[in-house]
Amino acid sequence: MFEDSLIESGGRLKTKRGRTTLVSFILEAIVVIILILIPLMFTEALPKGQLMTFLVAPPPPPPPPPPPAAVKIVKAVETDIVNNQLRTPTKIPKQVKIIQEEEAPPPSAGVVGGVPGGVPGGAANGVIGGIISSTPVAVPKVAVQRVRVSQGVTQGMKVHDVTPQYPQMAKIARVQGPVVLAAVIGKDGTIQGLRVVSSASPLLNQSALEAVKQWRYRPYILNGEPVEVDTTITVNFTLSGG
Repeated sequence: MFEDSLIESGGRLKTKRGRTTLVSFILEAIVVIILILIPLMFTEALPKGQLMTFLVAPPPPPPPPPPPAAVKIVKAVETDIVNNQLRTPTKIPKQVKIIQEEEAPPPSAGVVGGVPGGVPGGAANGVIGGIISSTPVAVPKVAVQRVRVSQGVTQGMKVHDVTPQYPQMAKIARVQGPVVLAAVIGKDGTIQGLRVVSSASPLLNQSALEAVKQWRYRPYILNGEPVEVDTTITVNFTLSGG
C-alpha cells in the first residue's frame, strides 16, 4: 500500500491514465464539433438583432461642402461730377464734347386741362372736357319696326268690328268662355298675323279666328311714322248672347 502512494515506483505500478486522456480528448472534440454544428443547423435560434447589426449598410458619406461664393468685382465708374459739382479733371481728355440743351417748346395759348381743338383761353359757359365745334352733330333716328301695345289701347283703335258666329256644335255642347288670340296689326291697320293663345274649347277657335281677321284698326303712329303693333285680342262666347 505504501508503495502505491509513491510517485516513482520504478515502473511496477500500471495505471489507465493514457486511455482516460484519449477518451476525454475525443469527448471534448465531439462537444466542440456539436457546438459548432448546432448554430449552422438551427439558424432560427441565433439572435436576429445582433445579426442585423452586422448586415446594416454603413451610413453614406457627408455631402461635400458648398463651393465658395463668387466674388463680384465692382468696377468704380469715374465721373467728373462729385456732390453735384464739377471736379477738377486729373487728365486731359482726348476729345471735348459740347453738350447742347434741348429747346423748350413754346407755351400753348390754352389752359391747363384743355382739350385738343379747343378755343385758346377757354370759352364762357363751356363744358369741362368737351370739344367746341361749330358744326352741329345730327342724331340718327332709329327706325322702329314693331311695338307692343296693350289690348285696351288697340280696342280704342278699332274702326271695323265683326261679331263672331257662335258654333252650332258649341251650342249643343253648352260650351262658352273666352278665346285669347295673339295678333299683329299692320301699318295699314289690317290683321297681319293671328294665332290662338288659350281657349275655353277648341269648338270656339275657328269662329273667333274668322271674325277677328276681318277687324280693322287705325294705324299706330310713333315718331310721325306708322308701325306694326303686337297685341292680344280676347273674344268672349256666351250662350246668352248666342
